[in-house]
Amino acid sequence: MNGNSKVKRSPKDLERLARFDAEFFGRPGIGRIAGIDEAGRGALAGPVVAAAVVADRSFRVEGLNDSKQLSPARRETLFETIHDRALGVGVGLASAREIDRINILQATFLAARRALESLALQPDLILTDALKLTDQDTEVVPLVKGDARSQVIAAASVVAKVTRDRLMTQLDAEFPDYGFAAHKGYGVESHLEALRRHGSSTLHRHTFRGVDWFDRPVRPSRTLERLLSELGADGPGDPLVSWRTARPELPECELEMLREAVAQRQSGA
Repeated sequence: MNGNSKVKRSPKDLERLARFDAEFFGRPGIGRIAGIDEAGRGALAGPVVAAAVVADRSFRVEGLNDSKQLSPARRETLFETIHDRALGVGVGLASAREIDRINILQATFLAARRALESLALQPDLILTDALKLTDQDTEVVPLVKGDARSQVIAAASVVAKVTRDRLMTQLDAEFPDYGFAAHKGYGVESHLEALRRHGSSTLHRHTFRGVDWFDRPVRPSRTLERLLSELGADGPGDPLVSWRTARPELPECELEMLREAVAQRQSGA
């Protein structure tokens, strides 16, 4: 079965997923379980996004499945239902720049930790899709193909995928030459052709094969290009004000670059 199949879970499938989680809820002291999964690990551009969904034994979401097996419209519907029925949902990102610095595996761990840290309600047990988190006070159980076995991990899979897809679609306007809204940063032929034509951007992972082939200046987003130009200008207006205004539009990797440029300006460098 390929990743583009649009498969719906039957009621029997849902009960099987719920029964799998119920075995963990049957342990003494386990009232809340968090499922963790990530999206974007294999992309050439954009962050890796992890989601944590906290639920109790009453949690049921019809139609849940590994997010890759669902249509975009179905994922969007499930995303809203999961937020309505879960005890808590947390999301964590690791930027393309962080991925280049520490590698994709460590960045995935970082995103997962950030997702857990963002939760208002802490779980009694953590189930992951084969992600071996070793720095948690709470017990972590990594499960191979966990998003096909556990309802809470499947829910996290959907939240991570929808969150990342929405982000990449928004960033398409900032990087219009690459087609991020269509392929979400993955290495499809149209994306590779855009890299050959335009070179890479600040949103790309420059340690990834397919990106590091192109030895040209890295292209910033439209907003970062404007703000960096304001930092070097003597005209009226405070570029720091523009920076704060633009924050929602910029990926984290570019915010970091802008902070560095602002710090250099303030120090007179």
